[in-house]
Order: sequence, then C-alpha cells, then structure tokens
Amino acid sequence: MSSLLVVNGPNLNLLGQRQPQVYGRTTLAEIEQNCIAHGQRLGCEVQCFQSNHEGALIDALHGARGVHDGIVLNAGAYTHSSIALMDAIVSVELPVVELHLSNIHARESFRHKSYIAPVAVGQICGFGAHGYILALDALKAHLDGAK
Repeated sequence: MSSLLVVNGPNLNLLGQRQPQVYGRTTLAEIEQNCIAHGQRLGCEVQCFQSNHEGALIDALHGARGVHDGIVLNAGAYTHSSIALMDAIVSVELPVVELHLSNIHARESFRHKSYIAPVAVGQICGFGAHGYILALDALKAHLDGAK
C-alpha cells in the first residue's frame, strides 16, 4: 500500500473563510477528509500536514523520506519565494505534485514563477478543492508507472 503525504502551506488553514471568491468555500478539514477517503479508494494511506511556517514545511518534507512514497504539495505563497522548499524537495528524492487551488498563471505576475515546478513531477492548478483529488490520482499513476 502506497503512503502519500499532503502538505499545505501558509494561510491554507483559513480555507473556506479567506477570499472564497478565489479559493472556494471548502475548508482545509474537509479537503483533508476528502483526501484520506480518496486515498482509501486508490489503495493508499494518506496523511495530511499544514503549517504557516516555512521551516515546519521543510521538516515535514524531510520527515517524509523513508516513510511516504510521494507528496502532494500546496506551498501557498512559498511557491513563489522559497528556494529552501525547492531544495528540500530535491533532498528527499520523492515525487512531488505541485498543487494550487487557483490558476496561478491567470493571477498577478509574481504568482507566475514557481520554485517548486522545476523539481515537481507535475503541477495542477485552477480546479479548486477538486485539484487535491486530481493530484492524488496523478501521483498514484506516477508511482504505479515507476514500479
């Protein structure tokens, strides 16, 4: 059974309340429940983690090595600024799917640059909370293809 880690970065704890016109009305707790349930349907164990702190996100990525088979990462605003997160992804040598609720390419120009994309197996953005399901499907397909 594959083990997948879903990591959420800054401000995602406020989903459902924060800018619902951009990020939707689904809460992070609901997203996490949906991810765990979908993982069961895929035959995967899914664990979830969220932090507003860059170092805690890096620690979670480091801790995934040898424990999980892959990671879905919504790094929030750190996507556009964190070389440290990029380096952590490279260091753990696990496949990572980059995820965003909104279409970052249709937003402000500073959101168009992702430090995560060059080291991720792929990027899913713009599908709201359903993007997590798509990301889990994509990661599972990637892992199955690598076997």
